[in-house]
Amino acid sequence: MARLAQTAGLTDVQQEILSTVRDFVDKEIIPVATELEHRDEYPQAIVDGLKELGLFGLMIPEEYGGLGESLLTYALCVEEIARGWMSVSGIINTHFIVAYMLKQHGTQEQKDHFLPRMAAGDIRGAFSMSEPGLGSDVSAITSKAVKEGDEYVLNGQKMWLTNGGTSSLVAVLVRSDEGHPEGTAPHKSMTTFLVEKEPGFGEVRPGLTIPGKIDKMGYKGVDTTELIMDGLRVPADRVLGGVTGRGFYQMMDGVEVGRVNVAARGCGVAQRAFELGVRYAQQRHTFGKAIAQHQAIQFKLAEMATKVEAAHAMMVNAARKKDSGERNDLEAGMAKYLASEYCKEVVEDAFRIHGGYGFSKEYEIERLYREAPMLLIGEGTAEIQKMIIGRRLLEEYRFQG
Repeated sequence: MARLAQTAGLTDVQQEILSTVRDFVDKEIIPVATELEHRDEYPQAIVDGLKELGLFGLMIPEEYGGLGESLLTYALCVEEIARGWMSVSGIINTHFIVAYMLKQHGTQEQKDHFLPRMAAGDIRGAFSMSEPGLGSDVSAITSKAVKEGDEYVLNGQKMWLTNGGTSSLVAVLVRSDEGHPEGTAPHKSMTTFLVEKEPGFGEVRPGLTIPGKIDKMGYKGVDTTELIMDGLRVPADRVLGGVTGRGFYQMMDGVEVGRVNVAARGCGVAQRAFELGVRYAQQRHTFGKAIAQHQAIQFKLAEMATKVEAAHAMMVNAARKKDSGERNDLEAGMAKYLASEYCKEVVEDAFRIHGGYGFSKEYEIERLYREAPMLLIGEGTAEIQKMIIGRRLLEEYRFQG
């Protein structure tokens, strides 16, 4: 079947990687995704398969055992995986963000210690920024680190950790006043700590508790958790980059590439919704003909396909901008905003095309309908993206009067 969202200018290596991932998705993810999702079951066999494909090290440099690929290659792989089951792309994404932060900001010792095992998939990453009362206001973080000798003692409660239970390394953002006098801007007194732990739930190391999975409307299978620190002791050499006060910038760098990832997820889910809608429209007959022959349905299909193409193009542009070494917060914000909004609309149109059957758990579109809303809030809400976009536009188009 002809495919939307083709990407021009890919190398032979990129095309081979994508072909391999697409084949894996079609054979190993799509056939089991709905059943696993309804059971809220962690897709261990799928994760093991991704590990064998080397996807946990896709962007980790070759010197650390990874494939050394670009953000564009990674985003296109995520698009394919999300087309199969969005939860699986979430398992990869949080791991990828931590690996990216280590590659960009870690000390040499931290890179040497973590990246080879992350590339092999033996260490799985998660990152922790949000808190129960935080929302989008990162400056309001209350979790705190206090230095005691060669260690820091961390206390506080974090929220919405993807891979919180299955991960063995968590990048945690907390407030650290040491070395930063009173009155320092909040974002300049935050530090990212690399916290190693055992996978699982309960007390996973002294002073660190993962209470259990949060029950969610969608985005099931992947574990989303809280994280509670009560006298958690972390060595000083596990401050990301070795210097306190840089955590906010490190996290925002990670979130920026994460927004490209969320855009890619939106593209993948929207593409799958279109595939389901266009197929069902040709199978379902009313008034003596397939509903695809009714003009109203053709209009819907035309709008859906156009949105899939537009979102994909913006996602690719944002990834290529980052790969070029240029600032891409404007492009990433636009791509994340458009892709998540269009994903919701395409999924809803596919749901409408299915009619009453779309409401049945026997049909895949029911799962997509519950998954799409997460993209509207993940890695920053639409309102946050608009703020980022608006501020950057005013910088670019500053009126000189």
